[in-house]
Amino acid sequence: MKSNPFKGFGVALATPFRTDGTVDHTALRSLVRDIIENGADFLCVLGTTAETPTLTFEEREAIKQTVKEETRGCMPLLLGAGGNCTQAVCEELRRKGSTEGFDGVLIVTPFYNKPSQEGLFQHYKAVSATTPLPVVLYNVPGRTGVNLMPETVLRLALACENIVAIKEASGRVVQAQDIIRDAPDGFDVICGDDGITPELLSVGAVGVISVIGNAFPQAFADMTHAGIEGDFAKVREIHQRLNPFYRLMLVDGNPAGIKSLLALQHKAENILRLPLVPASEATQKALREAME
Repeated sequence: MKSNPFKGFGVALATPFRTDGTVDHTALRSLVRDIIENGADFLCVLGTTAETPTLTFEEREAIKQTVKEETRGCMPLLLGAGGNCTQAVCEELRRKGSTEGFDGVLIVTPFYNKPSQEGLFQHYKAVSATTPLPVVLYNVPGRTGVNLMPETVLRLALACENIVAIKEASGRVVQAQDIIRDAPDGFDVICGDDGITPELLSVGAVGVISVIGNAFPQAFADMTHAGIEGDFAKVREIHQRLNPFYRLMLVDGNPAGIKSLLALQHKAENILRLPLVPASEATQKALREAME
C-alpha cells in the first residue's frame, strides 16, 4: 500500500473573489502564505470550500498554478478531483498535466446519483486504477446524499493499494471509529468536520482537513498537533475558544460562513458565486461578536 502523505493540520482552501466576481489571485496568494506560516502541514485545493462547481476550467487551472507557485513544494498538496460520472473523473485524471505538482487526489462520493455500496466500490476502484497518485476517499453524505459505509471503505482499502485514507465528514464518530479499528496498516482516517476534530483525534484520526483553518490557522494547527501528541488538555482549551465559530460556519452553509469570517479579518471579500450567497446579516453580526 502507498503511504498517506496527508497527516496533521490540513486546510480546505477557500477561493477569494474580487468585487467584479473574478478570482482574486492576490488575496489567494496571501491566504496561502498565511496558512503556511501558521502551522499547516498540507493544503486541499479545489474542494467543496473552494466553490469548485462554480469555477470554470480556466479558473481551476489558474488556481492550481497559483497555489503551486506559493507553496513551492514546501508541503503536500491534495487536489479535489471528484464527480458523479466515473468516466469523466477518470478522463480528467488522465488529462496531461491535470495532477502535475500534486501529491494526491481527493475523490468525493458521487452525488445526486445515489449509487449503491457496490456502485461506490466500483467507482473508486476505477478511479484508483486511473492514477498512480494516492487517493483519499471523501465521505460527506450531508452533501452527496449517500453514505460510504465502513465495510465499503475497508473493502477499498484492501483492494486498491493507492487508496490511502478517507476524509470522514459524516459527523458520525462511531463510523470513523469502526474504520480506524479495522483498517489495514497504512490506511488512515482524516477528520472532515472541524467541530468533532478533538473526538476523532482521540480515537486515532491522523489529522484534519479544516474549513475554519482558513481564518484561524495557528490556533487550529496548535489544537491538531496537540491532539496527535496526546495533549488533550491543550486540545480542550483551544477547542473551547473556537467553539462559538463552529456552528456559525454552517448556519448559512459552507463556504458562506468562512467567507464572512475572512472578510472580517480583511483576508478576502465577502463574495460568493451563485447559487451560493453570503451569510445572513444575523450570522455576520454573530461572527463579529464572537471575534470581539
